[in-house]
Amino acid sequence: MKNDELIDAPKHKDLIYDVGMHHGEDAAFYLRKGFRCVAFEADPENADFCRKRFAKFIHDGQLKIIEGAIIDTEAIQEGRKTIKFYKNEDLSVLGTISSEWAEQNKKLGKSSKMIEVPMVNFEEAIKEHGVPHYMKIDIEGCDIVCLKALKRFKTLPDYVSFESDRTSYASNRREIGILVDLGYDGFQAVEQSEGTLAQVAPFPAREGEYVALDFEKDSSGLFGAELAGNWKSKQEILRLCRAMRVGHYLVGNNGIMIKWSFKGSKRLQSWARRFVHYYTKTAVPGWHDIHARQTNGAKGGALP
Repeated sequence: MKNDELIDAPKHKDLIYDVGMHHGEDAAFYLRKGFRCVAFEADPENADFCRKRFAKFIHDGQLKIIEGAIIDTEAIQEGRKTIKFYKNEDLSVLGTISSEWAEQNKKLGKSSKMIEVPMVNFEEAIKEHGVPHYMKIDIEGCDIVCLKALKRFKTLPDYVSFESDRTSYASNRREIGILVDLGYDGFQAVEQSEGTLAQVAPFPAREGEYVALDFEKDSSGLFGAELAGNWKSKQEILRLCRAMRVGHYLVGNNGIMIKWSFKGSKRLQSWARRFVHYYTKTAVPGWHDIHARQTNGAKGGALP
């Protein structure tokens, strides 16, 4: 797309997008740090829970909750206002509009029921509320829809994060490829099953105000300038994604080695975990959020 065809939406250094709000585990952190937040949540029960939990922030105008499922702009049909959503009855964080992800969850013993939820045009939401300093994306199999939407805009978030697809290295290449095309050139993989709970917010703060807290379960943790790890190149992050994919393939929930039951199989599984851990430096198999930044100009968010 030519530069003069891109949407010129204003950028706000005090704004964060929480895409996949769930119970507000991340929004609570952003709000306490003093940021304004626009949050997206498809599950109506989760959205209602958050409206009650954050009633004061909503009243004060610091938080806006948009209820509904984000879908690809090209898939929006004229006159249609709702879409099928697989509401997970065992673990609410696993709700998705992806039938493939719902089927994967079913194989893991997590059942879903289908409901209709409002459709959200993410592109229009950005045009209305502006480009954020940081965009956290975690919408179970549809994160790439949000990444693709950024292609339409002249100005981009300083930082973006999304849940990495541990089942497909091809998906990892596609996700990273989109970000590189957009101009992002620094990447980190943050392990979520254990790593987030162990994080400690830096003092003095490098993003917003300092907040001393223990991160909630299912939270994404630190972001942006406060991440402690080294930023990696495209090639380095893809090598790490490949190693994480190997770990999932070997000893993940449906890993081929997990099904082994012959004598010595437990020792081989342990060896495989140590081998993958050597490369990933995180829990195995685990799951990761990929964080991306634009090196030029990516600094901590400024508060008004």
